[in-house]
Amino acid sequence: MVIAIPRRWLALLAIMLAFLPVVLDMTILTIAVPTLTLALGASSTEVLWIMDIYPLLMAGLLVPMGTLADRLGNRRLLLIGLMVFGMASLLAALAPTAILLFAARVLLACGGAMIMPCVLGIIRRTFEDEHERAMALGLWGMVAAAGAALGPLMGGALLEHFWWGSAFLVNVPIMLVVAPMVVLLLTPDQETTRGAWALGQSLLLIVAMLALIYGIKAALGATAPLTVAMAIALLGLGLLSLFVRLQLHSTSPMLDLSLFTRPAILAGTVMAMVTCGALAGVELTLAQELQYMLGKTPLQAATFMIPIMAAAAVGGPLAGYLNSFCCLRWVASASLWLCAAALVLLALADLDRPGLWVPAILAVLGLALSVGLTTASIAIMGSVGADKGAEAGSLEATAYELGTALGIAFFGMFMSTAFGHRLELPAELAQPLADRALQSIGDSHVVAQGLAEPLRTTLIEAAHAAFAKTHALLLMTCSAIMLTLGIFVSVLLKGYKQ
Repeated sequence: MVIAIPRRWLALLAIMLAFLPVVLDMTILTIAVPTLTLALGASSTEVLWIMDIYPLLMAGLLVPMGTLADRLGNRRLLLIGLMVFGMASLLAALAPTAILLFAARVLLACGGAMIMPCVLGIIRRTFEDEHERAMALGLWGMVAAAGAALGPLMGGALLEHFWWGSAFLVNVPIMLVVAPMVVLLLTPDQETTRGAWALGQSLLLIVAMLALIYGIKAALGATAPLTVAMAIALLGLGLLSLFVRLQLHSTSPMLDLSLFTRPAILAGTVMAMVTCGALAGVELTLAQELQYMLGKTPLQAATFMIPIMAAAAVGGPLAGYLNSFCCLRWVASASLWLCAAALVLLALADLDRPGLWVPAILAVLGLALSVGLTTASIAIMGSVGADKGAEAGSLEATAYELGTALGIAFFGMFMSTAFGHRLELPAELAQPLADRALQSIGDSHVVAQGLAEPLRTTLIEAAHAAFAKTHALLLMTCSAIMLTLGIFVSVLLKGYKQ
């Protein structure tokens, strides 16, 4: 007996597969950082920018692409994005230098920015029933959270047998399979928003966000003089203010800023940003500790983090199910408080002797983050009509990318600064080498490669001691942020009803 599956659920399968490589690329490089650093001889700043430019540029592109999708059509823009993403993945896999890999990541961000708002817009248009939409968003949340968690595992498995470029090359066959599925399963776009796409306003928003975030990153990481970094950040803030003013006085704004007056959208956006940042930052920190300090291979380190991935896969559908029976306000707040508790326990745990305790903590963390991401999506998409689906989706996706970029920056710069203050360098180490070793544990290992014994061992041992001292402090700080966010979300969603 053949069971007929409604077309809308087959369409959901197609767009989830289209979305999977985009979310994988947010975190697949976290496990490859040590390998990439040593293979390309890249500095810690270059590695952070290779990782960060992808979510950073997407954060600036997503809102313009969301409004373009409402005008051009979700299906059409999705297909264009798939082609761009596939070509960029091939270029990234073959990049011989850090600069060319950075350029390929820029193109990847352009393709990903076309895909993400279309996915959420299609879900909003396809599922009009609130309970079906909650379940569809739960399944989508499963892909989002599990994909982000699966990234390190896939990266570790590939690096075990192939070179670092294989982490990008794997996207190409996925895109070749998904594109025909999108053509066959998605109905042609019928409803689009009238009006021209404001290219000038789109460029203004992109430049504003890039300048603002780059200025903040440069100031935090001391990668530029403080006065220069602050000037760039202020320029970005000024351009962003100009963009807001243009939207408020336009008869047909590119972005409907009144969406932010809805508490559920504001709460969901902030929640999505912080949870994505926490997931990316924790995975980045764990990947470095497991490989640099405990000597694990990329695959072993990724396997260590399987509990996060497995629990995240359950969290999305669970959030959709809980939303049908429980108040969304308490589901959202409880997920953040549970995450805060898990971070405290992880800070106190001994990763060298994990037993059953550490995997359990990681599972709770993955579950809490996944439920949080999905409830944020339910709050946002349940607060708009179908005609605003892609636009609201672009806001949510922007929060994901901006959160991932800032999370990587915050965790990376926090660890770098704290590491530098705590690293006790051997007195006989030459000053240029000492300056680089102070940047991060990865830079210390690069420097150590060129040293003779016993100086090599002395430097590595000092780097490990400094890294261990900063790890718990970072996780405790992140826990406090999640605890505060839970209170903030609870207050904003007090009157929320779906």
